[in-house]
This record gives sequence, C-alpha cells and structure tokens, in this order.
Amino acid sequence: IKVGDWVVAVGNPVGLDNTVTCGIISSLRRSSSEVGVPFRKVDFIQTDAAINPGNSGGPLVDSEGRVIGINTCIRANAEGIGFAIPITKARDVGMRLARGEVISHAYIGVQMSTMTPNLANSFNSDPNSVGSVAPEYGAVVMRVIPGTPAEKGGFRKLDVIVTIDSVRVKNKEDAGRVVDGLEVGREVEVVVMREGRERKLRVKAEDLGAKLREAAAGMGSGRR
Repeated sequence: IKVGDWVVAVGNPVGLDNTVTCGIISSLRRSSSEVGVPFRKVDFIQTDAAINPGNSGGPLVDSEGRVIGINTCIRANAEGIGFAIPITKARDVGMRLARGEVISHAYIGVQMSTMTPNLANSFNSDPNSVGSVAPEYGAVVMRVIPGTPAEKGGFRKLDVIVTIDSVRVKNKEDAGRVVDGLEVGREVEVVVMREGRERKLRVKAEDLGAKLREAAAGMGSGRR
C-alpha cells in the first residue's frame, strides 16, 4: 500500500449498521505519539475516510477488497483524520496470542523530543540548562525516568541519541521504533552526543507491561 491509494472504512458508527465510507491513505507509519496515544506500541495508517464512534474494530479495505487495517481512532480536534492498525501487525499479535504467548513491549525509560536547531539554540541559551547540545539530528533526552534501564545505563537529560543498536536515529519516532523492536532482556549499545562529545552507553531493554503491572500492584497495596 502507498499514500494516495483509495480505501474503504466499514463499521457501525453511532449504531448505524454496515456503514461504508471511502477516502485515501493520507500517510503511513504514523507513530503513536503523533496520533496522541503514546503508550500504544504501533505505527498507524492515516486515512481521510470518515471514521466515527462505532467504527472501531471494523476493517479498512483497499480498492481490491483486501483488508489492510483495523479502524481504531480519530483525532478529536481535527476533521478528516482517522487511523487504523495495519493488518500485518494485528495478524502477528493475534497469532502469537493464539499460541498462548505473552506480548511484551520493550522500553528503556526516557522521554524524548526530536532534535532541531531551534531546540538546540533554546537549550544552549538557557542559563539553567544542565549542559549544551549541538544542533544535529537525533532524539534529545528530556527526562530519564528513575529506576529504569536508562538510569542504570547512565543516560542523562539532554543526551542526544544518534544510534541505537547500530541503527541511525534521526528523530524521536525513529528512536521509539527501534526500542519497540528490541527483544526484552537484550543489551544494546546506544551512541549519544553529550556536551559535544560522543559517548557509548549500554542499556538492557525491559518489559513495559511488567513495569506497569508492578506499579499498579504497588498502588493497590498502598490503598489497603
């Protein structure tokens, strides 16, 4: 599939059974942070085919009748922007669940922004900044979350991530995709720029689901 292809969205918006709308593919590989659901570990298909409440779970079909996605969500603050989970991702997860596998999601524990010259100038001119950054490509670390693999690996605020596991990182979306694809428990090398110097860090990806369950259990025990 490619941008500009015609698609049809099928669903039951607001209780109206078997409703069909059509449009085109507006973009591919929209990151979950761009869509507004940062904790969803998937890249979305963007379409201008009308997707309304009740369409979720319905198929997104191409001009040859092939299901290419599952209608999922819309942007509440915009019109003509809907998103679908790619069918390849849905099929892979479904087959793994059918085999009794547990779906794990790798994470390292940093919050990031895309490095731009304007962002670099903003940090470099701030007298309260913890260090200087260069206006290069990459993903700049905005926060290192305590107790995470990133803290253990020596990451610092304003580190600019340029490669993860030898894969070049141009922006925060690239960084997120590489981390999402890591095997939980595997240690990888991350190259960062820190105060104008290249540094190599080692970090072992952990399971985000296990971390969230642990946090939820701690909150539950605190209420007793």
